[in-house]
Amino acid sequence: MLNLRRLDLNLLVTLDVLLSEHNVTRAAARLNLSQPSVSVHLAKLREVLGDPLLLAGPRGMRPTARAEALREPLREALEALERAVTPASPFDPAEATQTWRLAATDYAESTIVLPALAALRETAPGTRLAVVELAPPRIARQAERGEIDIAFHTSEEAPIGMRRRVLFAERYVLVGRAGHPRLKRRPSLAQFCKLEHVIVSPDGGGFVGVTDATLAKAGLTRKVVLSVPHFLFMMSVLENTDLVGMLPARLVRRTGALRMVEPPVEVPGYDMAMLWHERSHRDPAHQWLRETLAASL
Repeated sequence: MLNLRRLDLNLLVTLDVLLSEHNVTRAAARLNLSQPSVSVHLAKLREVLGDPLLLAGPRGMRPTARAEALREPLREALEALERAVTPASPFDPAEATQTWRLAATDYAESTIVLPALAALRETAPGTRLAVVELAPPRIARQAERGEIDIAFHTSEEAPIGMRRRVLFAERYVLVGRAGHPRLKRRPSLAQFCKLEHVIVSPDGGGFVGVTDATLAKAGLTRKVVLSVPHFLFMMSVLENTDLVGMLPARLVRRTGALRMVEPPVEVPGYDMAMLWHERSHRDPAHQWLRETLAASL
């Protein structure tokens, strides 16, 4: 380890060329150095490695047994280092074979992943996509470890230190089945509170959400009779019952089985963001994936 600390890259490059040329003058020309400079490098290499390395002979310099043993490992090491520091080539989606992992709720699956799926398959047919369940407390750790490439979460609840890009602003609307007798027009606040509501509770079993917090400020409550863990199941419930619910508007805009009206209470919306770790920020493939997802909205 002590010898390695005394070596620098310039010495190793000089040794590699000397082992190829067996001549200080020719090595100096290849390295664009003076002959005395190459001789100084050789002297340092001999001192650090404890071996003459190259011996003068009638037909130039002859490598020692130690130098011959170093030749191939040194060449391979320098080639690997060159590959490591060479700028990444432009990403070609048509030739890509990556497997990407996206962390999303069923809401983000429907509003972000699904709209982008056709473009991803058409332009990068050799890639694969794994959509995994979003676990907000683990987003940062999963991204740091490379377990996920991108997560979709509300911007205000994004972990500190993660890169983010706000994709869109979302708002809540009142939703019920098409033909719902109580949703032919916008209900009054009193009528809204008397309707039977279904709520999404990501943590399971909750009967209070952002709508209830807004109503509570006015001293009001609504009638929540069903709590479910996923938006898509909530939509199925709304299609097949007379229950109503407050849903993000993007979930409802493409379905004719549900009717949405403006609620009589202004419920704060949220910004939906794409999150990723700094380790992936400059990767050309990751940049392409981010741009493709954002462009599909």
